[in-house]
Amino acid sequence: MPWTSTTLAPEWSLLRTACSEIPRDEKIDRLRLLSREIVRWDLVFDLANHHGTQPLLYQALVGIEDADADAVPPAAMSTLKQLYQTNLHKALFLSRELIRIVDRLSALDIEVMPYKGLAVAEVAYGDIALRQSGDIDLLIHPQDLPRIRDAVRELGYTPHLAFSEAEERAYLKSGYECAFDASAGPNLLEVQWAIQPRFYAIDFDMPGLFQRAATVTVAGHSMKTPSSEDLLLVLSAHAAKHVWGRLIWLCDIARIMSLPSLDWSWIGSQARNLGIVRILRVTMLLTNRLLDARTPPAAQANLPEDPEALTLVEEIQPLVASESLYNVESLAYFRLMMRLRERPADRLRFLQRLLVTPGPSEWQAVRLPTPLFPLYPLVRLSRLAARFVRGS
Repeated sequence: MPWTSTTLAPEWSLLRTACSEIPRDEKIDRLRLLSREIVRWDLVFDLANHHGTQPLLYQALVGIEDADADAVPPAAMSTLKQLYQTNLHKALFLSRELIRIVDRLSALDIEVMPYKGLAVAEVAYGDIALRQSGDIDLLIHPQDLPRIRDAVRELGYTPHLAFSEAEERAYLKSGYECAFDASAGPNLLEVQWAIQPRFYAIDFDMPGLFQRAATVTVAGHSMKTPSSEDLLLVLSAHAAKHVWGRLIWLCDIARIMSLPSLDWSWIGSQARNLGIVRILRVTMLLTNRLLDARTPPAAQANLPEDPEALTLVEEIQPLVASESLYNVESLAYFRLMMRLRERPADRLRFLQRLLVTPGPSEWQAVRLPTPLFPLYPLVRLSRLAARFVRGS
């Protein structure tokens, strides 16, 4: 059964309230009222897992349990506590691995920055236990990838995909990440030299991100991470890429938006330079509607009004509660990505790069000899044309 605001009204409302930015006392009162409805707690937990918000749900329900011991069934509370503890153990494991990796790379004088995941947990929540853990994400300089690959191999990490020399050279220009597997699981480590694949046409200043870095403490160890201003822009672009399909992404952004020290003048200037004012507007509107997050007056003053952002929110908001993630290979998805850009030039760049930028899927689908490697843009065009014909 798909998760929709109709079929899971009490469950979805309860999860949204648990993750909301409303005052604690008001949140407890709302949750106590919602918990008196007929709530299918197993579906609440499934929904929270899908949206990456189990720890926030646990934190909120512990609050109402203190005020009303009968609000949540003991069996449900016991299950959620176990899920919380499991996530905490994973967060501690990932913290240990992150420290091990960063220390090893630092010893080799290789500059890296953790972001998303554990770093966001510390910046946005001040507690690694309050964010559902997935993997380790590191920003790197592209020229360091070969040395990083060798260094992490010594720590037990192997590349998820193997590239030829020609493929790797092309991928460093058009792609954005390299995933590594470990004995604890696949894709446990992801190193990224860009925020998104090149065809999205949002060209972040990666050297600038490193220069503006802030310091975060993870499990007692200090390390660099993007500044809060950069993080807001980066996380908004990441959420847009995935059509804001998980509530945790909006929770992260809502927490960062509330930081009193944010330089909204700089954020607005950067958003305009990158052509992502509409993406930022949609993101802030979604955090307001779904999490009751307040949009700071300085944000309103420094970001141009955009009526199209409200139209997009009306379309996207119902999708956030859906079980199914957006098909990122569909024609509808590519159209949406173009509509999210406010400048015609950016829409054109997106379309041009989308059509002629080959990647691992093309290299795996058709094996061309090295002298014919420059012909892969034609392979890309033919595969996209075939996909769109099938989807029409």
